[in-house]
Amino acid sequence: MLVWTVCAALIVCGVLLRHPYLFQDVQYVLAKIKRRRFVLKCMQTNYSILDRFLDLVKTQPQKTLIYFKDEMFTYREADVLSNRAARAFLQAGCVKEGDVVALFLGNQPMFLWLWLGLLKIGCPGALLNSNIRSKSLLHCLNCSGATTLVASEELLDAVKEVLPHLHEQQITVFILADRCETAGVESFIDKMNQASSEPISKELRSHLTMQSPAAYIYTSGTTGLPKAAVVTYSKVWNFSLLLATTGVNSKDVIYDTLPLYHSTGLFVFTGAVERGIPVVLRSKFSASQFWDDCRKYNVTVIQYIGEIMRYLCNTPQKLSDKNHKVRLAVGNGIRADVWRDFVRRFGEIQIREFYGATEGNFALLNYSSKMGALGRHTFLHKMFFPYAVIKYDADKGEPLRDSSGFCMEVEKGEPGLLVTEITAKAPFTGYVTDLNQTEKKKLHNVFKKGDLYFNTGDLLRIDEDNFMYFHDRVGDTFRWKGENVATAEVADILVLTDCVKEANVYGVKVPGQEGRAGMAAVTLMDGLKFDSTVVFKHVEDFLPSYARPRFLRIQRSLDITGTFKLIKTKAVEQGFNPNEITDPLYFLNEKERNYTPLTPDVFDSIVAGNIKI
Repeated sequence: MLVWTVCAALIVCGVLLRHPYLFQDVQYVLAKIKRRRFVLKCMQTNYSILDRFLDLVKTQPQKTLIYFKDEMFTYREADVLSNRAARAFLQAGCVKEGDVVALFLGNQPMFLWLWLGLLKIGCPGALLNSNIRSKSLLHCLNCSGATTLVASEELLDAVKEVLPHLHEQQITVFILADRCETAGVESFIDKMNQASSEPISKELRSHLTMQSPAAYIYTSGTTGLPKAAVVTYSKVWNFSLLLATTGVNSKDVIYDTLPLYHSTGLFVFTGAVERGIPVVLRSKFSASQFWDDCRKYNVTVIQYIGEIMRYLCNTPQKLSDKNHKVRLAVGNGIRADVWRDFVRRFGEIQIREFYGATEGNFALLNYSSKMGALGRHTFLHKMFFPYAVIKYDADKGEPLRDSSGFCMEVEKGEPGLLVTEITAKAPFTGYVTDLNQTEKKKLHNVFKKGDLYFNTGDLLRIDEDNFMYFHDRVGDTFRWKGENVATAEVADILVLTDCVKEANVYGVKVPGQEGRAGMAAVTLMDGLKFDSTVVFKHVEDFLPSYARPRFLRIQRSLDITGTFKLIKTKAVEQGFNPNEITDPLYFLNEKERNYTPLTPDVFDSIVAGNIKI
């Protein structure tokens, strides 16, 4: 018996030496299977994240749910306030079963009370980016089919700008104020204050299933204007359970500084509800106050995107840098060098990098703490959650196929397009009222006739140790300052200026920065010169800060394909270096509020990090 035990131990040791991540790989796949089974059970019983919240109201009514500035709200108080919001909608007579209500506000507890209130009466919320204006704002409202808009008081001017169009479409408009003097705009806070806080009858949401939409969350795409991804109740569960998978427990306090209108921000809240823990909500990220907040609220888990971690590392060092209770950081987009600097400076905080998309049907988690990786590529994971990294032709903008018409997987170390199989267990719900864009995200006959895959639009590579790394984004979207920027939308805004005739917008790499900075190659109207001040004022008025082109290149003509599509590949490779580009170059100068010439000296200062962009 002893001999067999020793032999078994030696075999296990041998396997682990050859496959040191085996146990972690198996544990991760088992955790995902368990998560899938839980969601399937919820689908069978029609148990939603709202039901989980209401259960917690009964079992832990006095536990804090939200910390915000110097306020705190218990689970019971959140229930009362969301009941008032729900009744205010109903009593106003503008919202009935299944209607879509657009929420246009930044991070504040009221955002959550409104959304929970809508869930209680069986209505999805269209979560509008609070930075959008004019054409984009109207587009987002139209594609969601919203019949009601609720905006914060500070966004009243943005609402006024499109108010005639809203009235034409018979959209009821509320402002989060006690009263409002603007004709055609009603106040909402007074209606909430007058409404009853009694529980909302479950009958009002009896029509819902786990496939019903709980929210529409907007994501930029190749069409240029944002698309409204359909987030069903089952998808809310899938996102919410991520925190549990990363190791968040019932004793944690989590810090949320990202916008609630993004899936990354909202699902920290729903994940906290799943865990039954408090959320520290901040209206806007502040690097200088980040750790003070963590100490003030005894935060144990923080949420990040790559930019947040870099900003924190760039703050002046303090003796108190390691004086906090944070043990875990959950997020995406952190570079290996920033990861290394972060833990060296702020302590041995576990980093749990994940990969996923709002509309996607697949997720990765770096459970091995491999710096820079998204997760691991394993046979077991691929078997239960089918995906592939396939060869991609960047010039043609489509996957490469063999002589039989099927896609080919890449070799180790070679970047390729991540695609994930669409099945009943891993559905792709697409975009509301946009069947064309929904179909564009689907790939047919990938490995066999009749199969169907989701095109993530992301290029990944797998190394020799089976770790997966992000390589780049494909198509007409790039990421800057934690936001997706749609090139066609920016181009549409640029050509509205008097002097710009055509615009080719793309993202360029800037040393020391995550993502890509916006750059536009433009041609000018015949007989007109480039009016830098007018263009600066125009992009400032019509584009959110993250979407404004940081660099402009003035060209006589733009390169196009035989089918008149703009060619970006060459321009992206050339970047913004005036030593290699003979065309006039300009950069967005925030201090002078102008586009000023991009000289070699200015270029060197940007690369060195002396000029912030």
